[in-house]
Amino acid sequence: MQAYLFVHFKEKRTPDGEQVYFGVSKNGFDWEQVNDGNPVLWSYYGDKGVRDFTITRMKTGKFVILATDLSLSYGMLNQYNHSWAEAARNGSKCLSFWESDDLVNWSEQKMIKLGDDHFGCLWAPDIIYDKKNKDYVIHWSSTHSSNDFGLKGIYYSRTKDFEQFSKAQLLYQKEDSGVIDSAMYEEDERYYMFLKSEQNPGKIILMESEEIAGPFKRVEAFDQSMEDVEAGLYEAPTAIQLEDGRWCLFLDFYGCSAEEQGYVPFIAERLASGKFIRSDTSFTFPYGYKHGTILTITMEEYERLNAYAKQPSEY
Repeated sequence: MQAYLFVHFKEKRTPDGEQVYFGVSKNGFDWEQVNDGNPVLWSYYGDKGVRDFTITRMKTGKFVILATDLSLSYGMLNQYNHSWAEAARNGSKCLSFWESDDLVNWSEQKMIKLGDDHFGCLWAPDIIYDKKNKDYVIHWSSTHSSNDFGLKGIYYSRTKDFEQFSKAQLLYQKEDSGVIDSAMYEEDERYYMFLKSEQNPGKIILMESEEIAGPFKRVEAFDQSMEDVEAGLYEAPTAIQLEDGRWCLFLDFYGCSAEEQGYVPFIAERLASGKFIRSDTSFTFPYGYKHGTILTITMEEYERLNAYAKQPSEY
């Protein structure tokens, strides 16, 4: 049997929201909070806030968390002058990093610099393992000097050990819109990348490729699945393959007050089909999860995290 870990943050007006939170589930449908709904990790470096998490299990068994280095609670009132554009242009060129052997005991926060002066802020990292190259591809969205810091694109860097990283390269650029929040998965030797298109349409889109680094083409059947989804209200796609083989795609709904924000689930038999059915009533959440990633874990790991929630003082 397998269980699931959801690493996320909360869209709160106070700094404690932009920290690392865990949710767990035995079946991928019914979720419960870890650590009584309090952060399991805090950011003390960079902007002193973290958003848009990704987590992966390395081939060595070690777990890695990466996150956007950004605090709106502090930054919008301080260095970003109440401006998303200012944050996008002059935000952090680093990602926040933690690693662990057991999901409970984590390393000290590190700052990984993957951008340079040609990049704006590095947003929403995601990690996928490349079986052909036997390394990890980290991809994220950013503005760039190549188009005068205009429409955001998706960039990537490779690493084998999360210590040495290749120079960042362009992964995908949409001609008529910025793209953000990339999330990539492998199915039957093909790669599927969910993205938020900021315009034309202002919705989640799905791309596919034979190679991790592209080129990518649009999955038009997925556009049909999104026809009834309101434009401009969903972001941060993340997906997980359930134990029965189906895929669950979660989209982050933000067409409401900050405290009410959370994920909406869509179910598909296969990624390749592009046919996802909205399934709100099938899922329960203890609170609004905000922009994270789901990791498949063992039942032993689930019990360990559940014990952490019940007896945090032991850790």
